[in-house]
Amino acid sequence: MSEGDVGPNAKSEGLDPSEIHDVLRNDRRRLVLERLRSVDGNETVSDLSEHIGGIEADESPPPRNVRQSVYVSLHQTHLPKLDDLSIVEYDPDAKTVSLDDNADDVAVYMEVVPRYGLSWAEYYLGLGILGILSLSASILGAPLLQSFAPGAIGLFVSGLLVASASYQLLEQRSSLVHRLRDG
Repeated sequence: MSEGDVGPNAKSEGLDPSEIHDVLRNDRRRLVLERLRSVDGNETVSDLSEHIGGIEADESPPPRNVRQSVYVSLHQTHLPKLDDLSIVEYDPDAKTVSLDDNADDVAVYMEVVPRYGLSWAEYYLGLGILGILSLSASILGAPLLQSFAPGAIGLFVSGLLVASASYQLLEQRSSLVHRLRDG
């Protein structure tokens, strides 16, 4: 292989959108990445199988056959694929998995929202609507809000916005803050 060639495990300069789409269209690969982000980036294949099997079977612990099926597919298919793309680092001998360089490329497409929860976009939209309605009510003399100056309401809502965005940046491991700190 010449110096310019790229082998299957070579670190790349980011992923193409088609590669990211291919990764995220599979439930098990998505669940692997979600789980790794929730446990600070490191997990054993056995623990991943237990977690994903529990989700798929909707029971904890999952039945042995479900857990085994997940384990085999992770080991033979999904983890090697994620490793080849440098999204995870998979050690098949130690049976460990950790997030790798290109995990951040995929993370921006993975807003994890609980089944009955709000996405960050919905949360910020709601916060903006709350701000507009509160300011409007204050200006129009609504009994509860007329005692507050519109500037104070605007400052309070802006403070909520900044605090929420700061929290999201700290929790989202693919943020500029993390890239600058780790880079």
